[in-house]
Amino acid sequence: MEWNLGRMESELRQINPDLLQPSKSFKKTASGTITLNVGGYLYATQRQTLAKHPGSLLEELGSGKKPVQHVDSMGNAFIDRDGPIFRHILNFLRLGELLLPDDFKEIGLLQKEAEFYRLPELTEAALDWEQQQAAQHEPAFLEVTDSHDRSHGLKVYCSDTTFIEKVKSRLVQISKSRLDGFPEEFEVSSNVIQFRHFIKSEMGSRLVLKEDSTFVCTLECLKLETVMLALKGGFRLLTSLDSNRGSVVQCEALHFVK
Repeated sequence: MEWNLGRMESELRQINPDLLQPSKSFKKTASGTITLNVGGYLYATQRQTLAKHPGSLLEELGSGKKPVQHVDSMGNAFIDRDGPIFRHILNFLRLGELLLPDDFKEIGLLQKEAEFYRLPELTEAALDWEQQQAAQHEPAFLEVTDSHDRSHGLKVYCSDTTFIEKVKSRLVQISKSRLDGFPEEFEVSSNVIQFRHFIKSEMGSRLVLKEDSTFVCTLECLKLETVMLALKGGFRLLTSLDSNRGSVVQCEALHFVK
């Protein structure tokens, strides 16, 4: 059977002339998602996620600015880099922050990958995380000194600011039946608090232990509470000066380490 193309075209034009014309309304749009093959690991994400950091390699791939040089057997863009580590890079783009498990051991590799993908913000976040982890593993030093002089009072120094915050959160000031929080006048710095007196100029002001509703009446009570918080927090007593007074809380200086 011979096909008469001219006759078929004529008949189609009589039925609908637009069938032989290029579509004027249809325009093929790029997909909003993209699948990347990174070292053999497939990652699917939105193109707008990859475009969050202009100038990065992933932004160029996602937007089409940079042509795909290599594809896998399924036609996905292939990147010859570490596959498992890429999940942290993609999560950083999604969340806007770097979240890593405490036992993460490949921070150096992550920094190298961040440099390859031209993500300076991720490089900086990885460095901050590394420094924070190192700080957590450094020994924490705690010193509690008591001059037994009301003008100097009790001084608490700790290299770990979280312990100072714990002491502050344990104490609250009550004035005229209202809670005023921790007195700012006792805050020397983020590492030091110093209790010179317990009663402010306002009559009826008292320091109270939260949860227990116990009034702190003496320096010894406050020192005992600090020592108990230290021991519960994992601190070990190293030295105590002038311990011949008969009690740890009566020593002029206590030194702890964690």
